[in-house]
Amino acid sequence: MSLLDNLKRLFIDADSSVKFARMDVTMNKNYLLLQDIRDLSPEKRLKAIGEVLENSHNLLNSLVGDGALPLSVADGMIENVIGRFELPLGVATNFQVNGKDYLIPMAVEEPSVVAAASYMAKLARLNGGFDAYSDRPIMRAQIQVMGIRDLKSAKERILKHKSELIYAANEKDKTLVTLGGGCEDIEVHLFEETPSGPMLIVHLLVDVRDAMGANTVNTMAEYIAPEVEKISQGYVRLRILSNLADKRLVTASVKIASEQFDTPDYKGDEVIKGILEAASFAAVDPYRAATHNKGIMNGIDPVVIATGNDWRAIEAGAHAFAAISGHYSSLTQWSTSDDCDLVGKITLPMAVGLVGGVTKTHPTAKAAIALLGVKSAMELGQVIAAVGLAQNLAALRALATEGIQRGHMALHARNIALQAGASSNELDLVVKRMVESQNVTVDNASQILKGIK
Repeated sequence: MSLLDNLKRLFIDADSSVKFARMDVTMNKNYLLLQDIRDLSPEKRLKAIGEVLENSHNLLNSLVGDGALPLSVADGMIENVIGRFELPLGVATNFQVNGKDYLIPMAVEEPSVVAAASYMAKLARLNGGFDAYSDRPIMRAQIQVMGIRDLKSAKERILKHKSELIYAANEKDKTLVTLGGGCEDIEVHLFEETPSGPMLIVHLLVDVRDAMGANTVNTMAEYIAPEVEKISQGYVRLRILSNLADKRLVTASVKIASEQFDTPDYKGDEVIKGILEAASFAAVDPYRAATHNKGIMNGIDPVVIATGNDWRAIEAGAHAFAAISGHYSSLTQWSTSDDCDLVGKITLPMAVGLVGGVTKTHPTAKAAIALLGVKSAMELGQVIAAVGLAQNLAALRALATEGIQRGHMALHARNIALQAGASSNELDLVVKRMVESQNVTVDNASQILKGIK
């Protein structure tokens, strides 16, 4: 009997404790959900993934060993290469977004992130998972024009020649236009008073299709800058994209019944009340919102990194969007439905791509995208937003009940035990004793090790 057959025997039954779950393994192996994959060794996890992936040999070789990132490839990615810096690559399970099942690759060093996202996704599945939708992939390029005496007249002239500028920008990337993208519109923003004097800023609005789009919009801005100078009668300085991709927003939502939060220690309605109170705190207080949103990015960044996308761009866009009203606030909103279920929503810019850059050069990024099974940048963004929402819910639930440290420290204890020199055979026992003693420190781990040797 194959590993896949063994897994099938353990698939979810709605009335049983969950071991593994699937939508339809025979028709869509890529989306096998290994709910208790954490109970397997890394080698067995990898083997299980290999059973459900096409072309698994090449993909698996890209996840481990020298095939993950050959030094020769790394040398072509950045300057002065001396080696590779590795992060643990995990897989979050149970995710269902818009009715489709996903295994989520996550590259992250922080304990509890993968487990927390997987658990919240498990609860979400009981109500149909996450719903998500996206704006079209519109990115902005900005052209800064200085030395203009009459800003309003210059603005009028640029808008009068808008169609010509759009045509010129699209001449620079005809391939993008054939794919249904390209420059679609131009905006002009005026700043009459700045430390450097008056500024006129031209915005190119470009549909970048399945690319992140930085190179595309930057090239277009560079190309039309001389014409902008002629029309505006000023001089151009910066020609660069904006990471505040406010026309490329993605929204994910979830609904979870109150009874799903029931535990021996807490009633579901009490948990929801605590979640709402914690969310309100983040909505009004930027000091709390900073940590609240960081928790969201704990889920988002690992997927962005794993798929070879620019996590700094996503971070910048998310935090700028969180403050777009003039008050830095939460990226998520939580409320209750008429039937008292918990309802959550997240909206944020999501400038991710599937073509170009690291997504095509880094073997592990390519393998992670194959594991995820997304077919477009918009779909990728929707999945990432769902992971961020799940991560936020996990944090709020923990804060509203036993506190954030209980689950986190149990996983953190493994790192501490390793620091103290615990072997693989000693690890579980050292962790168990540290957690029981509520003293998760290297000193305590060392003392425990002395006692068992």
